[in-house]
Amino acid sequence: MQSQLLDNMDIERERGITIKLQAARVQYKAKDGKDYIINFIDTPGHVDFTYEVSRSLAACEGALLVVDASQGIEAQTLANVYLALENDLEILPVLNKIDLPAADPMRVKEEIENTIGLDCEDAVEASAKTGVGIQEILESIVMNVPPPPQATGGPLRALIFDSLYDPYKGVIVFFRVIDGAVKRGDKVRFINSKVEHEIIECGVLTPNQVPVEMLRAGEVGYMYGSIKDVMDARVGDTITLASEWKAGVNGGEGGVEGLEGYKESTPMMYAGLFPTDADDYETLRDSLGKLRLNDAALSYEPENSGALGFGFRIGFLGLLHMEIIQERLEREYNLDLIVTAPSVVYEVETNKGETVRVDSPAKMPGAMERERTMEPYVRMEVICPSEYNGKIMELGQERRGNLIDIKYLTPTRSTIIYELPLAEVITDFFDQLKSRSKGYASMEYKLIEYRELFKVSLQAAIGAKVIASTQISPMRKDVTAKCYGGDISRKKKLLKKQAAGKKRMKMMGNVNVPQEAFTAVLKIDKAEGSGD
Repeated sequence: MQSQLLDNMDIERERGITIKLQAARVQYKAKDGKDYIINFIDTPGHVDFTYEVSRSLAACEGALLVVDASQGIEAQTLANVYLALENDLEILPVLNKIDLPAADPMRVKEEIENTIGLDCEDAVEASAKTGVGIQEILESIVMNVPPPPQATGGPLRALIFDSLYDPYKGVIVFFRVIDGAVKRGDKVRFINSKVEHEIIECGVLTPNQVPVEMLRAGEVGYMYGSIKDVMDARVGDTITLASEWKAGVNGGEGGVEGLEGYKESTPMMYAGLFPTDADDYETLRDSLGKLRLNDAALSYEPENSGALGFGFRIGFLGLLHMEIIQERLEREYNLDLIVTAPSVVYEVETNKGETVRVDSPAKMPGAMERERTMEPYVRMEVICPSEYNGKIMELGQERRGNLIDIKYLTPTRSTIIYELPLAEVITDFFDQLKSRSKGYASMEYKLIEYRELFKVSLQAAIGAKVIASTQISPMRKDVTAKCYGGDISRKKKLLKKQAAGKKRMKMMGNVNVPQEAFTAVLKIDKAEGSGD
């Protein structure tokens, strides 16, 4: 028997996390004697894969909120609950891992009720490891989650929520049928891509692919039809029958209305990706196209570096997302890659009144063209045991953060809310958070606004008379911040070290630096050297 059945990638099992959504169909005979078909979608929990969650929720009528009975609510739990509420889903709380000695179901139920507002009186207590409570979860779904809406009797409309590339079958499309029905041999049209393909095979996911003759409204399944171009089957596109598209509802072509689809994800950070061997550029380009089919949050464009040659500028949702993409490219496509240090997207207002988004130093307008430069800020919520509040707040201050609020979920657990620059989050912030909280803290963040990087003059005036004025200084990194005792020699040493570092940046030689060095630089413990 295989554990972690729905985590079907090696990298998921090795890291112990879910990276990709995975659909599974279960047939269940309930206590009322009726047979039910339940379609599940297992989703990731990490903040870097929120786009996988949002796409999955848009295809569902309900959601199981699975909370660890020993650890309680985590920050990403709140974020995903809010996504479910936005989609107007029925939310069923489930307390997992009740077999652990540290499990405290009553405390966690109280925490859920106080924090989220969900009634946990009927929350199911379960253990996925021992199988306790599994039948109760299925019964709760049957009793509380509404069935799919009744089909309108109109033409076929199916929403693509995921896809992948198979070297033998081509593009395999995963979809949910909203209206109508589709069967093997049908010729279908992808409305947004404006292409048509004949279905060679369609079926359901158990989670293995099981062929069936037909899929009807409300069912989730897969199909393939010799689709070789990865751009033909985009996530969020609508599938309809080619014959119904040409006939139209009023006798004219194009009468089938496409479904709303999904909102495009916005990259939170960018990094350059270059093959160590220039001959692998075409392979890298094709690999990114195939990978984007399976990861709709991935975006990229060609980039040329004088030092590294031809490569791509890649948009990611976070540092973990970047690490996973790099590892998948190296494992699945046998590529040897160099990934540059990540950077955020800055907004530059020019003296012509234009706003330019800068995701690469090469795109930064000249000094004489810039009116002001702004960097992205995020609102971060950290949930941790209260005993670590001091260390978490210390980390927030080190990363130019502004403490907004501290809320106590229970006498021993709290939520710390910070606003801080995204540039301070995308490097080793998560590692530092786990280190300082001994692994107990969790975080979730979202982009709030762009803020200026430079000095701002602020004046209060009555009429033409200025009665008060001040200068708001830009937030910046201070290499002498660790010097508390006024030791001038220590400060000079740090400033000299900083100047030497800048000088070294100008002296690039032909040295083979291993890729691990780039990643290691991003994970340097900032507390090191504080006692020198």
